Amino acid sequence: MKRFLRWPLRAAAAAAVLFLTIVLVRGLDARKRGEMRPWHTVAPSAEVRAADLGALSTLADYLRREDAVFREVQQRVRDRVPALDRTAANRYWDGSPLAAGRHPRDWNRTFELAPSEIRGGALLLHGLTDAPYSMRPLAEIYRSEGFYALALRLPGHGTVPGSLTRTSWPDWVAAVRMGMRHVREKAGAGQPVHLVGYSNGGALAVNYALETLDDPALPRPDRLLLLSPMIGVTPFAGFARWIGLLGAFPYFEQTRWLDVMPEYVPFKYNSFPANAAAQTYELTNVLDEKLGSAASRGRIRDLPPALAFISLVDATVISGATVHGLFDRLQPNGSDLVVFDLNRVNALAAFLKDGGNALLEDLASRPTRPYDFSLVTNSRPDRLDVVERKFPSGRAPAREEPLGLSWPREVFSLSHVAIPFPETDPLFGGRPDESESYGLRLGLVGPRGEKSLLSVPIEQFMRLTWNPFFPYMEARVRAWIRGSAGAEPPPAARPGS
Repeated sequence: MKRFLRWPLRAAAAAAVLFLTIVLVRGLDARKRGEMRPWHTVAPSAEVRAADLGALSTLADYLRREDAVFREVQQRVRDRVPALDRTAANRYWDGSPLAAGRHPRDWNRTFELAPSEIRGGALLLHGLTDAPYSMRPLAEIYRSEGFYALALRLPGHGTVPGSLTRTSWPDWVAAVRMGMRHVREKAGAGQPVHLVGYSNGGALAVNYALETLDDPALPRPDRLLLLSPMIGVTPFAGFARWIGLLGAFPYFEQTRWLDVMPEYVPFKYNSFPANAAAQTYELTNVLDEKLGSAASRGRIRDLPPALAFISLVDATVISGATVHGLFDRLQPNGSDLVVFDLNRVNALAAFLKDGGNALLEDLASRPTRPYDFSLVTNSRPDRLDVVERKFPSGRAPAREEPLGLSWPREVFSLSHVAIPFPETDPLFGGRPDESESYGLRLGLVGPRGEKSLLSVPIEQFMRLTWNPFFPYMEARVRAWIRGSAGAEPPPAARPGS
């Protein structure tokens, strides 16, 4: 018996040594990251936690706590910025043009948009490290269609990246429940309510919809709108937690972070804590279990219809998880999946990897599916203009429609961060609206020079930050809204509150 057990014990010991070696090597490598600044080390104590949201039952309660969080950040970070960090490129120095307080509205905070007559409601959930700013274009669309729109700042966001070192996914889940109660009340009885989620917000939207299947006390959404939803992430996101444990030792402080970078974007964190990755990994695992359970019990048929927009290749989330983990499990209910293809023009073909082709071939070749599938792609390999190839559910033949839109010559694909933003977005757009300025035009940034000189990885500036096909997406979203609210034109919208 001892001889029989010897080899498993040795294998387990070897695996443990290998694991600890990897963690230690990663920890040593993390020390090469940037120096910790106040916005990395401060985590506001006033931030909302899941345990608080029993007492903070209304949006007004939530916003009072939000005010306290921002006051704390002002006192502990913004008022104490070291002299060496008082530069125009630091969003946390009040003298910088990037400082949110210099602008008419701080889009890091929860905001509401309301039409003159409310015909429905929408709760909009931003992504990880993000802020409600990314939900602004969609909130404007919903308001113009007669919907009250609430873009909720999720706990840990919009303040300092250090806040995400302590935030957990149950905090976000609890905040979504509060937000949906408020939107349901604002919309009024009998009016449709939509749940809109981008990236991590998409995971939270689907999670909430699944929760309503077994909890009749939760107001049910009538439709889901998902943009680059975080249905699946790489296993490394879970491994980040173990590496972060070394952060308990001052020498390995940087292991609490996957990225430590300058904070120059007014409404988004550049630095990324290991805890944030670990929380998304746990959330997506829980979500997959819930989806599998709902499918096996037959309850998934009660989910509301979902419209999702994804990029075929996505460096942040696993696009295939949206297809196989979510849509393939649905029952026929009018759901629709839209995939933005790579730029397939011949001139770029030699430079592109074979990313996503297997997923695309699988989707396009199926004789049936429980949802409609649309592909936005080049009309021909020698042309930049795009078409929508529509593959209806059931056995109806595919059809093609020109969109009157084209790939920009220099763009080879969309990105995870591009989908929510139009070309005219004043911060992220490629042709920004000049009537607004937030101190930076990220969509126009294209630095050239010697390699290895920039303190920010060049990939940050190469990643597309706006969606060339936003007009198509907007038209699809408006049709989605009208499909649940009736097709009559909405009343004129008034400026947001």
